Amino acid sequence: MTALSHDGVRTGRLSSALDPEAHAIVYAPFTDAGDADPLGDELRRISEVDRAHLIMLTERGVVEPGRAAALLRAVEELRAADFGTVRGRPMPRGVYLAYEGHLIETLGDTTGGVLHTGRSRNDLNATTARLRARTPFLALLDAVDGLADVLLARAASYADVTMPAYTHGQPAVPITYGHYLAGVAGGVLRAYGRLLEAGDQLDVNPLGAGAVGGTSVPVDAERTAELLGFTATVPNSVDAVASRDFALALLSASAMLGVTLARAARDLGVWTSEESGLLRVTDTMVGSSSMMPQKRNPFPLEHVQGRATASLGAFVAAATAMTTAGYTNAIAVGTEAMRHLWPGLGDTTDAVTLLRLVVAGTEPCPDRMTERARDGFTAATYLAERLVADGMPFRAAHHRVGETVLEALESGRSLEETARFDGDLAPDRVAAACAFGGGPGADGLPPLRDLLTRHRAETAARRDRWSAAAALLDEAVGKAVRA
Repeated sequence: MTALSHDGVRTGRLSSALDPEAHAIVYAPFTDAGDADPLGDELRRISEVDRAHLIMLTERGVVEPGRAAALLRAVEELRAADFGTVRGRPMPRGVYLAYEGHLIETLGDTTGGVLHTGRSRNDLNATTARLRARTPFLALLDAVDGLADVLLARAASYADVTMPAYTHGQPAVPITYGHYLAGVAGGVLRAYGRLLEAGDQLDVNPLGAGAVGGTSVPVDAERTAELLGFTATVPNSVDAVASRDFALALLSASAMLGVTLARAARDLGVWTSEESGLLRVTDTMVGSSSMMPQKRNPFPLEHVQGRATASLGAFVAAATAMTTAGYTNAIAVGTEAMRHLWPGLGDTTDAVTLLRLVVAGTEPCPDRMTERARDGFTAATYLAERLVADGMPFRAAHHRVGETVLEALESGRSLEETARFDGDLAPDRVAAACAFGGGPGADGLPPLRDLLTRHRAETAARRDRWSAAAALLDEAVGKAVRA
């Protein structure tokens, strides 16, 4: 008899612990994942904008190169020291003014005081919000890419494993498990595309808009856009500081993805039940019971359903906050609405990751699937279509086959025997015959793979552009400091 282990590796019926990636998600509130550093992160983003802004002002002749070099050296020293001298300062008027105050005290007003030339906290905050969104945005794209990849791989592996498609919870027609997974992949890939489109708004540079009306200082927003990895500039200063549309766009796309995730999780949850028995989940993606030793609970699927809806709630909360403000810079938009973006994206990423792990760790039970397809009379529609091919009107064929199914149920014979059909009504043969209308008999995977390849390339291009801009900015700062 196997002893119960208290380290979670063996728990009686289960032979292994929960997958580490899943564990980090579902038990995150109860583990020491390290303290977040929101202040340090915000200071790093501010300083990144400062570096680009100073380079641009120097190139435009607004700031004398020597002063710019002194300021940039001070900023680089702060970044290297993780802003230690700023963290302990009083911040009665916010992070930025405390940070700028330190530079003025260190370098004097004539040097430290030029940092904010041609700029407001309004366009600065609009810029840093976009910079902040890049990391969770890319994390979500990577997660969606991984889920789509696993779905398509499993769809190919199980293309010949016949099962019933269900409508209204009842066996309908024969398909394959691979065909089902490919269907889910289609929804996930469309969401991937919507996320990429929503992310286009992250690539628009609002810097230069000032408080709301631009500036008389001859700033070059295209240059700061280049140094910060943006591809365009906002042409209207009011729009630049008033809008956080990108947050709503990202949450909207995430919410639509969440619907697909939750629906797929519901199906998998039903099919893994003992009563259904169509799927079996690996021990690394189930949990036991603290009291009932026989249990194998695919509980990560419940986390998928719970977290998949977070972006929808975040969208409603963010949009509601924004509707309270006029179309100008507003705390309700830039602060209160934006605070819902981060958990919305994070929870959606977790849901995507968990579903990927479940799909990768789940195997179909072919015999049970075939049994349910056969006993559920899923070949009935195909039989009616064969009668149509022989000249019978469809409605008459529909009635005829319905009566045949009733007779088969009463007699205990198969549909094929009862109908005296001169052909093969085996579910796998029927599924293979349904090659039109995107049915399981057609190979629908190549277009999905092509779409994944295109989305993957666009994600990589965006990541590379942001990395290249960071390197370009480092190079420009290095030259300015050495001048």
